[in-house]
Amino acid sequence: MKESLEPVLERIGQDFDASTQRLLELLAIPSVGTDPAHHADTRRAASWLKDYLGTLGFEAGLRETPGHPIVVAHAGSKRADVPHLLYYGHYDVQPADPLELWQTPPFEPTLVEGTHGPRVVARGAVDDKGQVMTFIQAMAAWRAVHGDYPARITILLEGEEESGSSNLSAFLAEHADELRADVCVISDTGMLAVDKPAITYMLRGLAYFEVTIWGPRQDLHSGIYGGAVPNPINVLARLLAGLHDANGRVAIPGFYDDVVEPSAEELAGWAGIAVDEQGFLAEAGLTESSGEAGRTLLERVWSRPTCDVNGIWGGYTAEGAKTVIPSHASAKMSFRLVPGQEPEKIVSAVRAYFTEKLPSGCRLDLKEMGASPAIRVATESAFLQLARQALSRVFDQKPVLIGCGGSIPVVGAMKSLLGLESLLLGFGLDDDKVHGPNEKFELVCYRRGIEAHAAFLAALAATSVDAIKR
Repeated sequence: MKESLEPVLERIGQDFDASTQRLLELLAIPSVGTDPAHHADTRRAASWLKDYLGTLGFEAGLRETPGHPIVVAHAGSKRADVPHLLYYGHYDVQPADPLELWQTPPFEPTLVEGTHGPRVVARGAVDDKGQVMTFIQAMAAWRAVHGDYPARITILLEGEEESGSSNLSAFLAEHADELRADVCVISDTGMLAVDKPAITYMLRGLAYFEVTIWGPRQDLHSGIYGGAVPNPINVLARLLAGLHDANGRVAIPGFYDDVVEPSAEELAGWAGIAVDEQGFLAEAGLTESSGEAGRTLLERVWSRPTCDVNGIWGGYTAEGAKTVIPSHASAKMSFRLVPGQEPEKIVSAVRAYFTEKLPSGCRLDLKEMGASPAIRVATESAFLQLARQALSRVFDQKPVLIGCGGSIPVVGAMKSLLGLESLLLGFGLDDDKVHGPNEKFELVCYRRGIEAHAAFLAALAATSVDAIKR
């Protein structure tokens, strides 16, 4: 591995300023896939990636979907006796609201000095444009040194991940023969610290809803009707407040029935991970944690299911007073799911909870906005062992296997539709402000991500095909 990797690492160092500028150029494209006002920008980001991959020897194109296009690119050997790697990422980003909380404009990427040196601040810096660029820049350096790739490589980049990947499953099913590979490599997760690498092996699932309670057919005067008719905001607030008990557990009947607890071995491993809980909380401006009683921080964010209200609205909210009983009130809710929980059962249980507790005189509208199961990836695969070698080479220490509280639905789709295990190599940090104002990516993490992906290619090149596919 050393012989093929050293000149690539040297090339990465020589080209790092240019790699950073390429990232800044991509980040400047406001590809907010969920916002129709940015649909043209979202397509422009896809075209930027397609064109750049073309300069790296990839046969790249935009594949149309009912939504945003999917970038598909192929390079490397077409021989059947070499490994086929499928790299997945997404080029769409979350909306930047609230804009007033950004210290610099979200789509004017800015280099700012931080605790670990320079960092880039922009929407999409770490989720997921920066992490996508780690493997693309690794391939750029590898090709510049070696002329070709040590495997067959396919890159798939979608533009709807932040809105539920609504067209991805159909695309994977339709193009299964083209996309089926030996492993799917994803960089959309994190590590423990800038010098503590990790491989994610467990992801929580997600069930998302929008609930609306309807009462009177129009807004009413609260002096005339107050106390005589149901107030949808009062009803909704009462139902939402009842979702948790006094110990922080979700109070929906049957919610925990199928939860699979971590093994004693896993819990022992987590106990050995040094967690700065106060630092974790301080990044959120807090001093005390909350949640399910009797569980450690890592258990709560990695292996326990949750329910959170993500937004709530209704009635009059402008300046001044307007004494009305609103005709309706709404909220958005997300449920993080863990191994054992079936999304369909959770969806049914949530619907039953609201239906049974809805008072007379009100009407319920519960909109299901997507559900995906929790994921555990294989930890004994040859590709994960090669990734361990690669991370150890770059960070000079062995990576830790970790869980992730977030959800990456594509991992489940890759397994169910293409039969692929995923390798989750992420380089983000807990304080990167993913989905929030002032999202960032430390440049030291960006560089080590590029180096780690290059080291993974080197480890692959140094291993026999028989050993990989056994």
